Parts: sequence; C-alpha cells; structure tokens
Amino acid sequence: MSDHINPVWVIGEKVDGNIPPICFEIIGQARKLADELDAPVEVLLFGKGIRDRVDSLFHAGADVVHVGDATGFEVYQSEIYLASITALVDERKPQIMLIGSTFMGRELAPLIAAKLGTGLSAHCIDLVLDEDGILEQQIPAYGGLMSIICPDKRPQIATVARGVFPMPTLDESRSGKILQVDPPPEMITRVKTLEVVHVEPKGLPLETAPVVVAGGAGAGSSEGWQEIAELAEALNAALGSTRPAVDEGWTDLETMIGQSGRMVSPEIYIGIGLSGEQQHMVGIMGAKLMIAINNDPKSPVFGQVDIGIVEDCRQFVPALVKALKEMESDPVRATHVV
Repeated sequence: MSDHINPVWVIGEKVDGNIPPICFEIIGQARKLADELDAPVEVLLFGKGIRDRVDSLFHAGADVVHVGDATGFEVYQSEIYLASITALVDERKPQIMLIGSTFMGRELAPLIAAKLGTGLSAHCIDLVLDEDGILEQQIPAYGGLMSIICPDKRPQIATVARGVFPMPTLDESRSGKILQVDPPPEMITRVKTLEVVHVEPKGLPLETAPVVVAGGAGAGSSEGWQEIAELAEALNAALGSTRPAVDEGWTDLETMIGQSGRMVSPEIYIGIGLSGEQQHMVGIMGAKLMIAINNDPKSPVFGQVDIGIVEDCRQFVPALVKALKEMESDPVRATHVV
C-alpha cells in the first residue's frame, strides 16, 4: 500500500491542548474503510504545541499525519484552515474525508465541500462501502436509514458525532509518517480572535454520564422543564433534551440528543414527555436500559424502550422527585437510587 493511493482523510482537532475522543473514534472507522479500499489513513491536525500528540493518532490507526504546528494555527480560524486543507486536497487527492460533528466541524465541513464543489452528508450514524467501493453515508430518515452517496465528486465528505463509532483499540507498536503543514503566508482574514474565554459546562457531561434524563415537548413549560432538571439532579444524572425543548428556550442546544445533537450510551436512559421521534432516538442507541414516561399509551416511544410508564410527566416527575428527596433525608429509608 502506497500513501499516494487516494487516502481516507480524518480532520482532527485540538481542544484545550488535547485531542478529543471523537477524533479517535473516527480514525477507527476510517481505518476499517481504508483497509477495504487498500488505502492509507491520513489525519490532519492543526494547532500550536501538538507534535507530542501525534503518536496517539498512529496508535489509533493513522498511517500519515499532516501536522500544522504553528502560531498561525494556534486558534481555529475557518478561513485559514479552509485554505490549508483545500490546498492539501489538491496535492493528496483524498477519496473520503471524515470530520467530527463538533463546533469546528459543523462550520468547516460545509465550507470545504462548497470550495471543492463536492457533496457533504451531515450527522451520519454509519459509514459503509457499497460493492463498488463508494461510501454509503447513512442518516435517519422516514422511520429508517437513508444511504446517501456521492458517485462522481471527490472527496466524499461526512460529519459524524461523538459516540457513533466505538473507541478503537490503540496499538502502541504502530508508527507512521509525519508531514509538516504551514499556514498560508500573510493571509488576511476577515475575522480576528481577540480573546478566548473558557466556560465550564453545566452539569454532568452527556457522553460519559452513566444515567441520562432527557425531556421533550411534554414538559409543557419552563416550569415543567425545571422539574425534569430537578429529577436529573436527584438521580445524579446528565440532563438531555429533544429539539422542541431547545426551540422553546427551556434548555441550551448543548443538551440536545439525537441526529443533529449528541450521541449518548448510558447505562440507564429516562425519556420524559417525548414521543420517540427517530431524530432523537438514534442518539441513544447505545443505552443499556431505556425507560419512557408519557401520558399517551399509543406513543411510538413505548415501542422502543424497555420500560414504559403511562403517566402525565407534569404530575409524575414532581412526585418522584419528592419521594427521592424524602428517601435521601430519611437515614432509615435512604438508598442508593440507580
């Protein structure tokens, strides 16, 4: 295998000095696709002070890492990254490009696709090759999965959320080739970074929480949503949501689970006041035990969970929170819930 065969690319990123787990998850899937194509896996990693992170990318499955370790790459700037990546595309001619559905990836991927005049499938939940070696980019649609292909244009670009693919087994015996990438010289950009402010996330991280409580439109109001949030706190669980809850302004976009949100794999998932739309349910496919609370016995969600509770969540949730607090305050009845 030559690294000049059209490679499979992964656009990596650095967050607070570290490479986030989603990069390794995507490299693991890229490795599987590349092995079927007899092609190399190449990773692009831009930042400042990142060279000591490169070995971990080889351990995950990369053959070549294009390293942009320079001041010009220290802070993500879409115009600089776009110019550097598209220039490398002209040189290396990747057949597939995979990008994490992160803040950076959701902005950068469509810019790259538009600049190169190729296709893009966003929020994919699976990536496989058809019999002709063309990438099938699978997304939820019409109650099932829809495969999108880009038969003529290259590269085939897809974004993937964290948790869609498992973390690969790292092989510390693997090594590869490092190629230096320099930022565009004296490039004038329309945006200048004045300050980077770090904001601590609220609550438990959704992707790693053992218990997730998610609320939907059935909360009815911001007061109803606050009751769901109190239940999550009482269970020491992460708080998630569906899009209607975000659209109503009850919660932040960061809590949204599903096709265009986060992917979670908790030990226990509790869905409250939600109908079970596939756009949300694909985000919890890795959950071990799934519980739903809905006042409609015919709700589609009950056909997708392990335990269904037919109750009005606006009455059931406050009663459950009250019972949990009473158990916590009573030493005799105290128990470890969940």
